[in-house]
Amino acid sequence: GFELFLWNSPRFIAKPCAINLGIQDSGPHRAQPNAILEKVFTSITKSPDGKRLEGLSKQLDWDVRKIQRWFRHRRNQDKPTTLTKFCESMWRFTFYLSIFFYGIRFLWTAPWFWDTRQCWYNYPFQPLTSRLYYYYILELAFYWSLMFSQFTDIKRKDFLIMFVHHLATIGLITFSYMNNMVRVGTLVLCLHDASDFLLEAAKLANYAKYQRLCDAFFMLFGVVFIVTRLGIYPFWILNTTLFESWELIGPYPSWWLFNGLLITLQILHIIWSYLIVRIAYKALVRGKVRLLVTLWGPLSYDAEYSNSDLCWESQGEGG
Repeated sequence: GFELFLWNSPRFIAKPCAINLGIQDSGPHRAQPNAILEKVFTSITKSPDGKRLEGLSKQLDWDVRKIQRWFRHRRNQDKPTTLTKFCESMWRFTFYLSIFFYGIRFLWTAPWFWDTRQCWYNYPFQPLTSRLYYYYILELAFYWSLMFSQFTDIKRKDFLIMFVHHLATIGLITFSYMNNMVRVGTLVLCLHDASDFLLEAAKLANYAKYQRLCDAFFMLFGVVFIVTRLGIYPFWILNTTLFESWELIGPYPSWWLFNGLLITLQILHIIWSYLIVRIAYKALVRGKVRLLVTLWGPLSYDAEYSNSDLCWESQGEGG
């Protein structure tokens, strides 16, 4: 039932919400039909250089600036509408929020949530309860859906980066499940879900043009992200995987690989936290901000504005 709810939420919940908020299903200005330029766009390049523009100008007897405008309109034509982006963010927001509270509710009664040494007692002969199993399966299914949806959605510039990210996430979830490290795995999953729904909430507010609400959600997201990834993660998760596991069961066969992956994740946390702080600082200095690219998640429609995982475009006071 929960899976069906998530599947149908964009159509029956997100779209009516968007319409009530005044978000229209209107796309960008469409390019004037032109067979020659369309062939160049689809077969050769979407951003022709000066030499090619001059050649097309002579061939079509068009001004170069008119051709540049045509290519800009044609590129924008393939971008999804604000309504589409709102529905996608609403779907992700619903999942992240639901799975986070499901994880908290499940872990609240789990002994290893209060004492991380319980993650290693009697390892690897620990029972797999049905609630723990469903928690893992829901997370795994979600990331599989994100990876496969990249092939059906409009292809974006960060396609390869996000494909590798989803593949690595699926690999980590599968690896911990196969090695019965699900107790510490649930802690890692819940910790990472704590901030994701706040970022999606900021995007929803941005699409609905509630700028102050968008800024507030992003600032809250930044605080939660930094506290969980730079505070709780190293002193709670890494402490138990590096030191408590060594003390209680010794260096098991996959200890080095497992902790190597978790430490690599911590390095990424530091990089992303720096980006968040930098963006928040620019927002405070320059004023309003507009969300363009999501943080390591599914995914950026406007990646052409930035090569970083997280980018906010500063707007002037009159923007």
